[in-house]
Amino acid sequence: MKIALLGYGKMGRIIESLAPDEGGQVVLRVDRDNLQDLDQLNTADVAIEFSQPESAPGNILRCLEAGVPVVCGTTGWTGRLEEIKEYCDSKGGAFFYASNFSIGVNVFFALNRFLAERMNQWPTYDVKLEEIHHTQKLDAPSGTAITLAGDIIRRLDRKEKWVNGETSDEKELPILSRRVDPAPGTHRVIYSSAIDEIEIRHEAFSREGFARGALKAARWIIGRKGCFGMDDMLGF
Repeated sequence: MKIALLGYGKMGRIIESLAPDEGGQVVLRVDRDNLQDLDQLNTADVAIEFSQPESAPGNILRCLEAGVPVVCGTTGWTGRLEEIKEYCDSKGGAFFYASNFSIGVNVFFALNRFLAERMNQWPTYDVKLEEIHHTQKLDAPSGTAITLAGDIIRRLDRKEKWVNGETSDEKELPILSRRVDPAPGTHRVIYSSAIDEIEIRHEAFSREGFARGALKAARWIIGRKGCFGMDDMLGF
């Protein structure tokens, strides 16, 4: 598996170090200093994109134009996600997006959906999200928190939208974001009533889980056509 890394920051370097474990070899590294090297995308079997929110859509489009399957883990740009999916389908390409590639987080997503479905019948419980990340993370709330919030809103009749911060509106789901170092990532979903509290929580100890998940997705998407996510790969 020949890999093009689009974005060569901390995540890109971890992915490169772990690639041999998944039978991969990095053949192209592109960051803001050598964007012209995107012309060499056809030397790779698959691209893994971990760059910046402002760069991700353009990088993905270049991969699809080149006929290279692309796995993207950059968050903060998903206002253009439907546009990218439509372009992928028009090109007969392959695109894999996840707000979080950790296997543990995706099990956490499934637990969150299950719990929200059950809590819909218990309106005395209010719900909030809390997320903590390192200070270098540019987007707030995190893509993972937004995914959690969206899954809750689709299952709780009493919530209509999420907001980043405290709120007194019962129809709004608050996401409380903190940025501290060192903190690879912690997410909490908390249901509170006057008599008790229910909480589910995921804490990452390092970025390795994200990198290994992205490499597994890269291997999985080769030879496929369409738009995919972690649920497709994991069979949830």
